[in-house]
Amino acid sequence: MDNPLTDKVILITGGAQGLGEATARILVENGARVVVGDINEKNMDHLVAKVRGTGRKIEGMYLDIASEKNIDEVMDRVSQKYGRLDILINNAGIDVTKSVEEMSVEEFDRVLRINLRGPFVLSRAFFKAAAEHDAPGHIVNITSTAAKRTWKNAAAYHASKWGLLGLSHALLTEGRSRNIRVTAVIAGGMRTPFILGRFPDTDPSTLQDPRNVAETIKFVLSSPPETNIAEIMVLPMLETSWP
Repeated sequence: MDNPLTDKVILITGGAQGLGEATARILVENGARVVVGDINEKNMDHLVAKVRGTGRKIEGMYLDIASEKNIDEVMDRVSQKYGRLDILINNAGIDVTKSVEEMSVEEFDRVLRINLRGPFVLSRAFFKAAAEHDAPGHIVNITSTAAKRTWKNAAAYHASKWGLLGLSHALLTEGRSRNIRVTAVIAGGMRTPFILGRFPDTDPSTLQDPRNVAETIKFVLSSPPETNIAEIMVLPMLETSWP
C-alpha cells in the first residue's frame, strides 16, 4: 500500500521544538518534504541538521507568524521551490500566564495575534495557493483542551484556542467545496518546554509524550481523501483535570 505522505510538501509553524519538532520528525520518517517555520533559528537549524543527517527531506525557514509580510514571503518561497504546498500545520503558539487584572492589552493582543490571527493569515494564503494550483490540501490546527475548558490566569490563551477551534470549523465549511480538508487537533498536556519550561513543578508522569500527538497528526493526514476528521482530542491517561 502506498504511503499517502510520500513527497507531500508540509509547512509546520513553531516546528523547531516540542510538538512541532516531534511532528516534523514523524512526517519526514514517512517520506514527506517538511518545511519547519520558526522564529527560533538556533533550534530550527539544529533540528534541520540532525534530521538531514539521517538522509531525510527537511529545511527551515524563518517564520514570524505575527508578521503578515513574513508569512507571504515564506509562502512564496515554498511555492517557488516546491511548486505547491500540500499541508499546513498551524502549531505555533504562546501564552501569558497572568490574571485578567495583571494582563495588559498589549499582552492580550500578542497572544491572539500569534495563536489566532497568525493561523488565519496562513490559512488564507493556503486557500489562495490551492486555488491557483487547483490542488487538494489539508490544514491541521493544533488547539488545546484550553478550547474546551478553562483555568485561572489564561484568559488570552483560552480566547485564542477557543477561537482557533471555531476558525478551524469555519475553514472546513468553506474548504470542503475546494477539496481542502481541515482538522482541529485538541491536545492535552505534553512533556514539552511549553509546560515544563514554565511550570517546572509539573509532574511529567501526568503529561504525554508529544510524539504520541504527532502520531495522531500523521493518522489524520493519512486518512482517505473522501473523509475529513474535523476534530480529534488526544489526552494523557493521567490528566486528572479532564474531563
